[in-house]
Amino acid sequence: MNTKAKENYQFQKIVATVGVLLFLIKVLAWYLTNSVAILTDALESVINVVSGFVGLYSLYLSSLPRDRNHPYGHGKVEFISATLEGGMIMLAGIIIIVEAVRNLMNPQPIGKLDYGIYLVGVTAIINYVLGWYAVKKGEKNKSLALIASGKHLQSDTYSTIGIIIGLVLLYFTGFHWLDGGVALLFAVIIMVTGYKIVRGAISGIMDETDEILLNEVVDYLQEHRRENWIDLHNLRIIKYGTVLHFDCHMTVPWYFNIVEGHKEVEILEKEIIDKFGEDLELFVHMDDCKTFSCKICSKQECPFRKEPFEHQIKWTIENVLKNKRHNSATTDLK
Repeated sequence: MNTKAKENYQFQKIVATVGVLLFLIKVLAWYLTNSVAILTDALESVINVVSGFVGLYSLYLSSLPRDRNHPYGHGKVEFISATLEGGMIMLAGIIIIVEAVRNLMNPQPIGKLDYGIYLVGVTAIINYVLGWYAVKKGEKNKSLALIASGKHLQSDTYSTIGIIIGLVLLYFTGFHWLDGGVALLFAVIIMVTGYKIVRGAISGIMDETDEILLNEVVDYLQEHRRENWIDLHNLRIIKYGTVLHFDCHMTVPWYFNIVEGHKEVEILEKEIIDKFGEDLELFVHMDDCKTFSCKICSKQECPFRKEPFEHQIKWTIENVLKNKRHNSATTDLK
């Protein structure tokens, strides 16, 4: 288990444990108040607990070393975990809507509101702080499972805040419909959060192009390109857990021997590691330059130049993703 994976796993342990404690606090608050809004918040916490342990197990699996059956590792399980967690958030929203509608149609007497407000207020603060840290750590360590857990906790906070507002208004006004009305409003908000998590996870499972990451990679390499890197094409980036896999073709001078060509690949790898960290794999296929490459090759001392240099082609997503050497009229088939 590498350092980042270990950090993610240990933090998710905290998330799962705190989820159990907060659930018990909300059950106590519901027992004291008999509020359907607090009941729905407690029901959502059940899902928090389940998803917390699902996330914990997925982080354990994703941290396992590669084996014969999983040559790219087990990182994809984080996308499955995030899909389940997002689905659970949406399910919690549906449950809250059902209970809120029932309460609007048949309002129930409310008990000790002040105690209930204090208790759920404490859970809201703890949830948001823990969720914020989970999202930040997940973004730092590139863990979708941890990000999903953090957003789940934050969505729980939003619904809890809504419940607190409703209970405070109910406490001062006596309007019992507020109990269900506010719960209904925030149920919609957390369902939207759940949908966004599911959408992002499915994109990862389907290896959908990450436009933001691609732009960042291409712009960075364009800024640090060397004259021996005549062009870069057929670039692919896939994320497996905390590991990024880069696959590309790089055109170098045709007269380079294996040692010289490999040196350019090592320099490219170092540039990418300096920017994106050590959790990556780089596979580079070297292409030899052709006559049509001369016009876009800025190498000053080339003993075999056949055409004068005219201009350098700027690397963009459009030309780097194509399986075609720059300035070529044909597509590479290899």
